[in-house]
Amino acid sequence: MSLSAEERQRLRKKFVEYKATGNRATRNELIEAHKSLASHLARRYANRGEPFDDLLQVAYLGMLKAVERFDPERGLEFSTFATATVEGELKRHFRDKTWSIRVPRRPQELHLRLGNVINDLSQRLNRPPRIPEVAAELGVTDEEVLEAMEVGGAYRSASIDSKPADGSDSTTLERRLGTNDHGFDLAEHRVLLERVLADLPERERQIVELRFFHDMTQTEIADQVGISQMHVSRLLTRTLIQLRDRLQTLDA
Repeated sequence: MSLSAEERQRLRKKFVEYKATGNRATRNELIEAHKSLASHLARRYANRGEPFDDLLQVAYLGMLKAVERFDPERGLEFSTFATATVEGELKRHFRDKTWSIRVPRRPQELHLRLGNVINDLSQRLNRPPRIPEVAAELGVTDEEVLEAMEVGGAYRSASIDSKPADGSDSTTLERRLGTNDHGFDLAEHRVLLERVLADLPERERQIVELRFFHDMTQTEIADQVGISQMHVSRLLTRTLIQLRDRLQTLDA
């Protein structure tokens, strides 16, 4: 933000006034005068997955804090002080609000710095930088750079309704993850059924298995077992009653 010497002098007097009086109207006037600086700083952090309007609100909050904390008697330019304060607020927003999984602060901060460092090195070297080169630029170890790259996966979780960005598959993540196994709730009942079937006499167990596991008719069962169809019907009815009572006892 570029201000004329006269405007900077006028605003400095306003800062002195605000420091002495704490007048809210003066504070608001100072914030309004530096809104373009806040907007400029917010744009530096755009395209990182956060809506610009949200970043702008964070930047305005930082500007409010800068105005309230600034001491004109120290001789420092307000724009320098405000830039550090607003950027600190923006970095804190990314560190604390936009991570899906809680990650230690240092890897978070390194991850947020990686993009700019890699871009700068790529332009200087005319190629993608190597890990040791990035580490040297940041003043950290290779392992810390790798850790910062890995924690990037915790920065933003994917919605189960999302689709691949490259459009290679129109199927949503939810569908690719599969659906519930509706037979899962019956697993315990199957285990109990196997136990009570094992307790049946061999002939009754064979009749039940042929009827319900092999889908044979009573006439076909009678031919295979060597008894009449009527006898099969009576044995099947009696056995099913026994199985039901036994299952109810075990399930109680």
